[in-house]
Amino acid sequence: MEYVYAALLLDAAGKEISEKSIEEVVKAAGMQPDEAQAKAVAASLKGVNIKDVLKNAQSMQVAAAAPAAAPAGGHAAKEKKDEKEEKKSEEEAAGGLAGLFG
Repeated sequence: MEYVYAALLLDAAGKEISEKSIEEVVKAAGMQPDEAQAKAVAASLKGVNIKDVLKNAQSMQVAAAAPAAAPAGGHAAKEKKDEKEEKKSEEEAAGGLAGLFG
């Protein structure tokens, strides 16, 4: 988990998320870096926009905390379909992170 935190810290600082930079952050935290773990995290996050993933995760939390009531009429089926499509696109956006929590 410390490698994911290191990647988040690097992203927040506007730094490149690479194997070497992740190892440096872990080492600076007083731990012995694991090259294989750092390499796996860096590879999993290559091409992933962490800010977008975090934004999507936050919007999912808000949606789960306050579910909307079903509208009157025949719109409920269409909204369920839209929710399924939205969920798929959010899962695809977070696809690069899935390997981190294997």
